[in-house]
Parts: sequence; C-alpha cells; structure tokens
Amino acid sequence: MEIKIKSLDEIGKAAQEFIDAAINSSSNSPLGGKGATIFAFYGKMGAGKTTFIKAVCEALGVKDVINSPTFAIVNEYLAGNGEPIYHFDFYRIKKEQEVLDIGYEDYIYSDCICFMEWPELIEDLLPEDTVKVTIEEKEDGSRVISF
Repeated sequence: MEIKIKSLDEIGKAAQEFIDAAINSSSNSPLGGKGATIFAFYGKMGAGKTTFIKAVCEALGVKDVINSPTFAIVNEYLAGNGEPIYHFDFYRIKKEQEVLDIGYEDYIYSDCICFMEWPELIEDLLPEDTVKVTIEEKEDGSRVISF
C-alpha cells in the first residue's frame, strides 16, 4: 500500500490512513485483517521517519512529547487507550548485542506497538511479522510511504 503526502498539512490525514490500514484490524486491511504491532521504518536521513511516527502517535492519542530516541535508543509513550507505544532509534547501534542488552525482546514480544527507525542496523533481530515501511522524499518535497 502507498500513502502520498504532498505537504506537512496532510500528515495527520496520512497518519490516520496508516493506522486504519496497518494497525486497526479490519477485513479490508492490506495486512489481511490482522492489526500489526511491529513497524520498521526505512528511509534516508531527513526523509521524515520521526515526523511521521510522531503524527501516528498523536493520532493514537499520545499526549507525551514525541521525539527521536537517538541517544536513549527507546522512548515509551502512552496511547490514548493507556497502552504503551515503544519508539526505537537504532542509528547509534554498533552491535546487535547492544539491542539485546536493553531488553529488546521484552519490548517486541509485548504485543504493544513498536516503531523502529534505522532497522537495517538490526535486520537479523526483526520478527518475521514486522511491517516494513519505507518513506521516500520526492524531488518536489512530497513523501511517499509504502508498506
């Protein structure tokens, strides 16, 4: 599935479209009616991964400050329904063991939503059912989100 964002004004609508298609269970979901929980976001530096994740979290009712966990590796937010959402940034990871040392498996097997930036650095640790999301910036500044 693809979602096109022509300007930042459209990001809230795109976030809701993503939630409806990938997170909420529905029979017409491209994921076959099963809501996903693990999302790996791929894209170049500055493509908008953090900005899009922030918009999705806001649409899920997160009231916390949402920013990239570049130095902390993982941030935890509370969705509007009280469930935790985990936001990872693996940009600074040098070895997979660092990820395991922070309790990575406890997070990803918690049945809570996990958003991951720079997953290519831990590709071997991604669960089989991870939804791979690519954000691509076009020449006109628009973005295409595909998953």
